[in-house]
Amino acid sequence: MIETVTRKRIEILADTQLQKRVTDAIDSVGITGWTIVPVTSGKGRDGAWREERVMGTDKVFVLTIAAEDKASALAETLAPMLTRYGFILSMWDVQVIRGERF
Repeated sequence: MIETVTRKRIEILADTQLQKRVTDAIDSVGITGWTIVPVTSGKGRDGAWREERVMGTDKVFVLTIAAEDKASALAETLAPMLTRYGFILSMWDVQVIRGERF
């Protein structure tokens, strides 16, 4: 039987122009990997929106998986940016194989 380990999956919705700040924060807390996925549209409390490269408001999801202590450190590091730039950060427990990689 394959053994799994619980880790935190973290998703951060941010403006594309700020993605390096997010990935730098991920790196700074010792999380070893991340993935960036473009987001083309969505809807929030302010209504629907679409990608807008001309205005510089296009968005990305920055995804990563980490041990709970590193996930907490990342959330604390990003907390000021969440409010200042309107990032959305979510995290939840996931089961992973090869937990030592995260």
